[in-house]
Amino acid sequence: MPQAKIGVIGGTGLYKMKEMTDVEEVNLDTPFGKPSAPIIIGKLEGMGIAFLPRHGKGHRISPTEIPARANIYALKLLGVEYIIATHSVGSFKEELKPGDLVIPDQLIDRTQSRVNSFFGEGIVAHIPFAEPFC
Repeated sequence: MPQAKIGVIGGTGLYKMKEMTDVEEVNLDTPFGKPSAPIIIGKLEGMGIAFLPRHGKGHRISPTEIPARANIYALKLLGVEYIIATHSVGSFKEELKPGDLVIPDQLIDRTQSRVNSFFGEGIVAHIPFAEPFC
């Protein structure tokens, strides 16, 4: 199975990485089902990259139906140690214009109606959320 150290999860607007070379499509199954789409493994500037479009091919998966655990598990199977995830979101701050790159250091998670960890099914764990980014 091909390996990659860096995983890129593309959100709305990032469906493929044209700059990648030596590209191979990998179909994986996980204990949490299939990921959003086949994972594209390749090289970017000589570095192994695994690319996964969060909403699937053709943007067919809605945000509440994204198989997040399957996506993360599949990337881990491919040796991914670091994930870069892109998102398209809005802001009420006038100084932030469409197309600006923002790197968050904190967030408010208002996610509802979807599983948000790998724990459960008899495993009790509390996930610290004070520093959600590394």
